[in-house]
Amino acid sequence: MDPAIEWVTNGMPKSEDANLPVMSLDNVATARAFHGSFPQYAVTPLANLAGMAQDLGLGGLYVKDESYRFGLNAFKVLGGSFAMARYIAEETGRDVRETTFDYLTSDQLQRDFGHATFFTATDGNHGRGVAWAARRLGQKAVVHMPKGSTRTRFDNIAKEGAEVTIEELNYDDCVRLAAKEAGQTEHGVIVQDTAWEGYEKIPSWIMQGYGTMAAEAAEQLRQLEVNRPTHVFVQAGVGSLASAMVGYFANLFPSCPPRFVIMEARAADCLYRGALAADGDPRVVGGDLQTIMAGLACGEPNTIGWDILRNHADAFLSCPDWVAAKGMRMLAAPVKGDPAVTSGESGAVGMGAVAALMRDARYAELRDALGLGRDSQVLLFSTEGDTDPVRYRDVVWDGAWASK
Repeated sequence: MDPAIEWVTNGMPKSEDANLPVMSLDNVATARAFHGSFPQYAVTPLANLAGMAQDLGLGGLYVKDESYRFGLNAFKVLGGSFAMARYIAEETGRDVRETTFDYLTSDQLQRDFGHATFFTATDGNHGRGVAWAARRLGQKAVVHMPKGSTRTRFDNIAKEGAEVTIEELNYDDCVRLAAKEAGQTEHGVIVQDTAWEGYEKIPSWIMQGYGTMAAEAAEQLRQLEVNRPTHVFVQAGVGSLASAMVGYFANLFPSCPPRFVIMEARAADCLYRGALAADGDPRVVGGDLQTIMAGLACGEPNTIGWDILRNHADAFLSCPDWVAAKGMRMLAAPVKGDPAVTSGESGAVGMGAVAALMRDARYAELRDALGLGRDSQVLLFSTEGDTDPVRYRDVVWDGAWASK
């Protein structure tokens, strides 16, 4: 028997909800307009898994496929690029709505702003996005990766011209290293999607950048005559992506929001532990954080994101690695007639979790608490493609981490 998904419904006391406006519709529209100024911009597909939905007993199942984003095989570039633009806009006294790709790649930018070094820590996708944006904007990037990072992800960042290292540190300690180096470097800036006291502005901009993905998905659902999803399943590392998606849809449907389900890797389930304690305070998970879901291997919550999630999330799931592996295989070989989705370890955990909730009697109580059934319209986010092709084949072709 597989180790079970652990779960808890949200019984935390509410806060003043001061951070929900970070993901206002206006802020997200500004971010989407910025991304639209890039010649590489295109709306990523929303896979309509109608056959899978019927098979699982759902009314609809939709997967936002971020493997097509800017040719980078992951969504993360949305956050880093917009945060860099907002930082430059602030430094040059410009309105961010005027800080387009054309301006950011112009000779005028060099006269107005000059050069900066953008530091970050990453498990792969975020660092690649920051490096990609820095290269196109004529800026410098320094990227630190935690121990256990794969050579493929290292090489993908290095190809973008960044200075990149793999440290003998876990992710959260790499964040501290990047912040320290940025503080010691002239025109050094840390671009990190986690927030802490005194470092909140740039993480909030990154979250707004992620909002482009949510806004696209909402528009695509309407094109399929789905006015609103009834359930949104979204994975979490530090919680920036999760709270961005939750924040956007909570603002879009303020009187009737979807049910929000947050999923984490078992080895780094800091949000789940905070929800389990139910006192409203965040929890921290330390150690090596070993999981195949490298993009979710973060043990310290984003304080802005935590505040949004404690107020609006309905349930938190702590997922063993088999959940992601099962989701990868299901998306790669869906029900006949459905489009296949190439989804990496951190991208597919939603598919694995939804399948488990709908098929496994162990989760009947949670399924009922969430009201999942034939009338449910479920939205998932496949946040990465095969960013580690070797591991992807190990899982999808060779059955690694197969459920028993």
